[in-house]
Amino acid sequence: MVSLTVNGVEHRVEVEEDMPLLWVLRDVLNMTGTKYGCGVAACGACTVMVDGKAERSCALPVGAVSGKVTTIEGLSADRSHPVQKAWLAEQVPQCGYCQSGMIMAVSALLESNPRPTDADIDAALTNICRCGTYPRIRQAIHKAVEVRS
Repeated sequence: MVSLTVNGVEHRVEVEEDMPLLWVLRDVLNMTGTKYGCGVAACGACTVMVDGKAERSCALPVGAVSGKVTTIEGLSADRSHPVQKAWLAEQVPQCGYCQSGMIMAVSALLESNPRPTDADIDAALTNICRCGTYPRIRQAIHKAVEVRS
């Protein structure tokens, strides 16, 4: 039995402690906004926040999670989060597959660095977008900074 807090709700799930958090979220808790991409923590599609820090959930054993987990579902149900608003305003998504992980990574970045430079963005944001919308992602990050200010 593993206890964890996801999006402000305490859950007790009967899973092995080495089960990746991604599969607990998707298959046990039915929170399918977090996506599977590579399974080796390389692409970032599975990014969630644990205590405000971006984490790749596909390689994070649920037993190692000691903080509060925030998924894309918990960021804002009505898309009112500044990053989500900026994503829509800048028309970032193309295929959209990477977007939940990308939005979570950017949200974590802005929590730790509310006014990131382009160099800060390059260093912190390692998620992969196969559609290559990186220029729009960067514009959206700067727009989110403006909205938050």
